Amino acid sequence: MTVRVRFAPSPTGMFHVGGARSALQNWIYAKQQGGVFVLRIEDTDAARNKPEWTEGILSALDWIGIERGSYEGPHFQSEYAGEHRAAAARLHEAGRAYYCDCTREAVQARTGSQYQGYDGFCRDRGLQAGEGRALRFRTPDEGETVVVDLIRGEPTFENKLIEDFVIARGDGSPVFLLANVVDDMTMGITHVIRAEEHLPNTPKQQLLWDALGVTPPIWAHVPVVVNEKRQKLSKRRDKVALEAFRDEGYLAEAMRNYLMLLGWAPSGDREIVPWSVIEEEYRLEEVNPSPAFFDEKKLRAFNGEYIRALGVEEFVEACQPWLTGTGTIAPPPWQPEEFDADAFAAVAPLAQTRIALLSEIVPNVDFLFLDAPLIDEAAWAKAMKEGAAELLDAATAAFEALESWDAETLKSTLEAVGAERGLKLGKAQAPVRVAVTGRTVGLPLFESLEVLGRERTLSRLRAARVRLV
Repeated sequence: MTVRVRFAPSPTGMFHVGGARSALQNWIYAKQQGGVFVLRIEDTDAARNKPEWTEGILSALDWIGIERGSYEGPHFQSEYAGEHRAAAARLHEAGRAYYCDCTREAVQARTGSQYQGYDGFCRDRGLQAGEGRALRFRTPDEGETVVVDLIRGEPTFENKLIEDFVIARGDGSPVFLLANVVDDMTMGITHVIRAEEHLPNTPKQQLLWDALGVTPPIWAHVPVVVNEKRQKLSKRRDKVALEAFRDEGYLAEAMRNYLMLLGWAPSGDREIVPWSVIEEEYRLEEVNPSPAFFDEKKLRAFNGEYIRALGVEEFVEACQPWLTGTGTIAPPPWQPEEFDADAFAAVAPLAQTRIALLSEIVPNVDFLFLDAPLIDEAAWAKAMKEGAAELLDAATAAFEALESWDAETLKSTLEAVGAERGLKLGKAQAPVRVAVTGRTVGLPLFESLEVLGRERTLSRLRAARVRLV
């Protein structure tokens, strides 16, 4: 048997990080088994059927390493409408489904409860297809449905507790439960690896597989991804769009390493490992079924480690979208002609050790490419206290007299200026840093001044002194 797995997202306008994790788990499992990864776009909701949203899915998969051309598809669920309707007709003809014209209000009136499920009222009425008549699956009255799950063992569901569920609407269009099953059958899917939230649907879908005379797939329901309050990640409440993390400056390698740790861990006391190790060691049956906490702080730390592991040239290349802007990344505050690639290359190794997100490169280097620094008013107020004006005057004079403009000379010079005023270097450099860069934190000051150059540094010190008057 050739293993065939599928990833079946809906085009919703954003790519959920939980979906990205499921895609990666399917991808790795298929590779380990010498199988096939199938991409199916569940596009039957016309309001969600937009080409740009499908492109967003393909682009997001490209980013995490599941590249176009390396998998089967994309297939589109809407292309299989004929198969869906044929399956519904087969179930009806076999007596495994029946038409029902009950409204929610009618069911509630009969049962006296808004929480009780459908009561089977139309089971034996012999209704035929018609406007407003949904097609319901006739669930067995006795026995159990056992779901064989690689992660959760064998969850068992009593059939009598499963209501006769709708498989096609009054207009004949199939609902998710039936369409999903028929698509998997048509595409020869052997293993369904998906999020835990789908587990309640599984006994119903397994009953459909059995009724249609096809052996159900092997199931694996990976743990739900939750926030710090242990609530399921929600796009209405939480930061969940993979594209947002990408545009903020997370590296794809860091993201997919972290996503694979949501419910699983490599051998030994380690978490940051090469992708080749994950591909070799990952075992679906070792996934922990407990909810997995998506910890953005931890992801950020991961990303910082991955950034620091880049070669300098790789780092410079990785920063380019934030240095120039793209369709989804805002342009930097400087004009393109103001950017100096050599100056950036000179400070890149300094920045690489200090940022955790690629987007943080902009506030660290913007002072190099602007006529005047962007002043952080809080930083200004903190640094420019009593004595700052005199210190700036002395530093300006001392720097003007220098014959050599290099980081070590600049440091010793300012150190001497501070010592004359009873200040340690940390205190002495604060007003100079804010005057030149606009901020109290950033790249090493004296290396920054060396790259910025004598004239621009002195000009900014004088401008800051004027502002203090």
